[in-house]
Amino acid sequence: MKRSVVLAAGLLAVALVQAATWRATLLVPANDERLTRARLERGALGHPGGPLTDALKVAVSEGQSELPEGSKLLLDVVEVADALAAGAAAAKAEKAGALALLADLPAAWTLAAADAAAKTPLLNVGNAADALREAQCRANLWHFAPSDRMKADALAQTLVARRWAQVLVLTGPSEIDRARAATAQAALKRYGLKVVATRPFKLSADPRERDLSNPLLLTGPGVAAAYDVVWVVDSDGEFGASLPYRTALPRPVVGDGGMVAVAWSPKFDRYGAPQVTRRLSKAAGRPMGAHDWPAYVAGRALIGAVASAPKGALPALHQALAQGEVDASKGVSMSLRPWDGQLRQPVLLTDGMSVVAMAPGDGVLHPTNTLDTLGADAPEKLCEARK
Repeated sequence: MKRSVVLAAGLLAVALVQAATWRATLLVPANDERLTRARLERGALGHPGGPLTDALKVAVSEGQSELPEGSKLLLDVVEVADALAAGAAAAKAEKAGALALLADLPAAWTLAAADAAAKTPLLNVGNAADALREAQCRANLWHFAPSDRMKADALAQTLVARRWAQVLVLTGPSEIDRARAATAQAALKRYGLKVVATRPFKLSADPRERDLSNPLLLTGPGVAAAYDVVWVVDSDGEFGASLPYRTALPRPVVGDGGMVAVAWSPKFDRYGAPQVTRRLSKAAGRPMGAHDWPAYVAGRALIGAVASAPKGALPALHQALAQGEVDASKGVSMSLRPWDGQLRQPVLLTDGMSVVAMAPGDGVLHPTNTLDTLGADAPEKLCEARK
């Protein structure tokens, strides 16, 4: 199914509109399970609170005065059912002259779209998988959502600042959970924190597996040593949300429950953030959340590219997108890293009631940009496509 959403600077004369009309295509999953009523009502931290198209509309509305006179941007929203459909939709959009693609898709679908439209920038606004920035990276793939590694580094830096050095890690049963747990443990090692034990958990109706979902058993008998904090890796979010205040020892919970690393929180109250959150509330009846903000900042970046490119020439637009900076109410100008296509950005730490901290924090150092302490740095050279 395809629908067109007009994101424009205002009402323009027909002749001018035809002379300066730009198109972008947003690819989203058909029948997105993340947007089912049950998941939205659960409201797990970091999970979608609604369709991110809403945030794109707000971004372009804010930037409408920056667009060249007589221009507008049209967004085609295309729902795709699998990787094959994502590739076909991307190829069709490129052939039709799309300025850029945006994607909120599983990793394999995102790669299919990037490969099918290799000449067109693809802005990843929803997928946090590190592989998309590293071994499976593409030269035309840019990432506005923070990676799993960035969020793990943000959490580890915060634990160091609080001197919570002994960490118990609980890991969910999915392949995504296992990959993210490895990323978490790498971040803990990088910052000199100690994993005292790792334990698997599983939510199951099978009575033979009930011990795997019992917080007291998972955090109590048999743990190798006392721990300062529990780091839970739960991509689904249900177990992690229920873990705080149920551990055997009175300890904080971080990761996918308790204190969570996110791109954005509606509780963020600095740098004009409340106004941004309220604008989405006014437009869509809900506050801006962690899933919305990457789409919002991608929309702002697209508007900036259209505004800065001379006469709107397509190659210049692509260069402006890659080299431009964007301000999206986090207190710093943010830019795309040339070595992995990732947007440099601060990461927020929240428990849902307030923003507990922001990373990088005070005392975190880097030779050129402290934002590059979150995620893969240039010397690691993990993206072959961008070397």
